[in-house]
Amino acid sequence: MKKSAYVKLILILGSLTALGPFSIDMYLPGFSAIAKDLNTSVNQVALSLSTYFIGISAGQLLYGPLLDRYGRKIPLYIGLLVYIAASLGCAFAQDVNSLILLRFVQAIGSCAAAVAAMAMVNDLFPIPERPKVFSLLLLVVGLSPLLAPTIGSYVIGSLGWHAIFLILMAMGVFVLLASWIGLPQTRRADPEISLKPRPIITGFLQILKTPQFYTYALSGSFAFSGLFTYVSGSPILFMDIFKVSAEAYGWIFALMSVSFIGTSQLTSLLLKKYNSQQLVFFGICLQVALSIIILAAAILGWLGLYSTIVLLFFYLGSLGLTNPNTSALALAPFTTNGGSAAALLGALQLGISALVSMVVGFLFRDSVVPFAAILSFGAVTGLIILLAGRKNIISLAGADPSVATHTH
Repeated sequence: MKKSAYVKLILILGSLTALGPFSIDMYLPGFSAIAKDLNTSVNQVALSLSTYFIGISAGQLLYGPLLDRYGRKIPLYIGLLVYIAASLGCAFAQDVNSLILLRFVQAIGSCAAAVAAMAMVNDLFPIPERPKVFSLLLLVVGLSPLLAPTIGSYVIGSLGWHAIFLILMAMGVFVLLASWIGLPQTRRADPEISLKPRPIITGFLQILKTPQFYTYALSGSFAFSGLFTYVSGSPILFMDIFKVSAEAYGWIFALMSVSFIGTSQLTSLLLKKYNSQQLVFFGICLQVALSIIILAAAILGWLGLYSTIVLLFFYLGSLGLTNPNTSALALAPFTTNGGSAAALLGALQLGISALVSMVVGFLFRDSVVPFAAILSFGAVTGLIILLAGRKNIISLAGADPSVATHTH
């Protein structure tokens, strides 16, 4: 593949995966403004974030079989059209319940882009290159928390929160056009793949029973939930507890993303010396240690604004090591049903994160302790699953699990 074609492909796939994070991050500085405008509380507005997570996790299971049955592009186009329409609806929501419902529909549309991107990585790149590709996609995705809250804070300040969703609608149109013009059809329609409930459920169960999949998908999902704990809790943490302005919050959020982006990009270099399994183990152990330090400091009342920023900066950095490698390891065994495997992986990641974010919304009020406890729970659970599951991973013909090629 020529370098120019490679770069173009990475940018388009990155824009597909970035659509969801932009939809999450850009409106975060507007929670207070939305709550005031819709005559509700910030915690009620935060439920629109939780329903988005639920929609994007449930929708992944819908699109996985469709991407395998009809090829990658047609389901992608349909999902993007749903996203565009729902974004327009969010811009004109008149009450918080309408916003919560429309955010769910918006998520259903956006997850088509995320699943298609992951499936296309499986289609287009050999197994040893996939962690590097996933880390490159994370670089593009990482620009969303770097840019989105900061841009969102200024858009809200000058145009109001409604404009955020009009911008997201325009982004959906752009991604649709870019995908139509620039993406190849990496998998043609396969009429032999059934869309009846029983075969779909059976297929998902077969994937879930694969030791390599459930070990890295579940451990990575619980570890990854720390990012969504931070995303959903950070407006309360910084703007309500530490009393920073919306503009300052946007800059803090941007600073935090530098750590996640930076360590995810180190993956390409580290993989020259260490394998993916080693990086996952080190990343999760680091995450556990940092989350326990944050929890202990919160209980003892030692956390101030700056110490919280420093600890969370390094905590988010640990996620940059684990996410690209757990994703690549979980998907490595699958080819013929790569779309369904990518969908199930995404559903687990975002479903667990949705549940965690809902807990954050209900428990996190005026103390950092519940927030820190949820961070620790996700990290410790991820480590326990990793340690328990690694011994059940069976390599074919003595192959390293990261380069297994068997299919189901």
